[in-house]
Amino acid sequence: MARILVAMSGGVDSSVAAKLLIDQGHEVAGVTLKLFSNEDIVCAEDATRTCCALSDVADAKSVAHKLGIEHFVFNFRDLFAEKVIRHFVDTYLEGRTPNPCIDCNRYIKFDKLIERATLLGYDYVATGHYARIARDGATGRYILERGMDRTKDQSYVLYALTQGQLARTLFPLGGMDKVDVRKIAEDAGLINARKPDSQDICFVPGGDYPSFIDKMAPGAVTPGNFLDVEGIVIGKHRGVAHYTIGQRRGIAAAFGKPMYVVAKNARDNTVTLGESKDLLSSSLVASDVNLIAFERLEAPMRVTAKIRYNQNEQDATISPETEGRIRVDFDEPQRAVAEGQAVVFYSGETVVGGGTI
Repeated sequence: MARILVAMSGGVDSSVAAKLLIDQGHEVAGVTLKLFSNEDIVCAEDATRTCCALSDVADAKSVAHKLGIEHFVFNFRDLFAEKVIRHFVDTYLEGRTPNPCIDCNRYIKFDKLIERATLLGYDYVATGHYARIARDGATGRYILERGMDRTKDQSYVLYALTQGQLARTLFPLGGMDKVDVRKIAEDAGLINARKPDSQDICFVPGGDYPSFIDKMAPGAVTPGNFLDVEGIVIGKHRGVAHYTIGQRRGIAAAFGKPMYVVAKNARDNTVTLGESKDLLSSSLVASDVNLIAFERLEAPMRVTAKIRYNQNEQDATISPETEGRIRVDFDEPQRAVAEGQAVVFYSGETVVGGGTI
């Protein structure tokens, strides 16, 4: 029997994770993380589809009471503001596209939370993520694998976990389907059995990133020039942070034909527009790489890779570059490769690693 601290978001997944561990005979407690307050976010009419709505602490506490376990609330607001929110804003202002869920996992859920759990005498931290952790018998390394429910697999946002973090982490739902998880919750009478899955970034309910950035960095987003792929000025934009690579909405009408955002330059405050073909890239270079399956990449390796969370894996070759970077050459050109996003490499079911584009 182990002492396990379960990160309970208030959703059905983490609630069932806690129940499964209790049923296995472990000593379990729940914890909900306070990551921001109302004044930190841009309010939306419906913030119920985020992972950190105000009602979530109450839902987690209710489930913990139902399960008969202790429930804590840890205040990580300052760290979250520094490592996640500030980085989100700065990255957008630099003309790149961040992934705050990866940063939250890297710096909050699987770093600070494990540190706090250790101080309280817990052996493991568990979450409701759909992914699996295994141990390589030959090398002794911990391996991250995709969740069995491929429609819910969350391994993409977990690629940054270290060997030390994987050793202290449990994913009880990794081998389960979401349908079965909800049935367990219903049979147990949990209040959140039918609660919708979170969709939006928790601190930007509604997905209005420009308004949030304006609030956090007043005056930083200013109008500038649209350029064509030849560098010629063809119009005015509202500010670089209003646009994402591959975006078409709100642009075509102004030019009378399909136009897409193909590049952003925050230094010059320009947004480059082009045709669909201008969005295609055959290769990229990833930095800030974390490898899980092995310590370092010594030679080119065939993998599948994905450059966004909901993308199907694409056949590719990864090769070592200088300063720990990795080059990715895709068999087929990829659309809308965005700087700042993550590229994650797979070998079968195993996460080889990943990095920042």
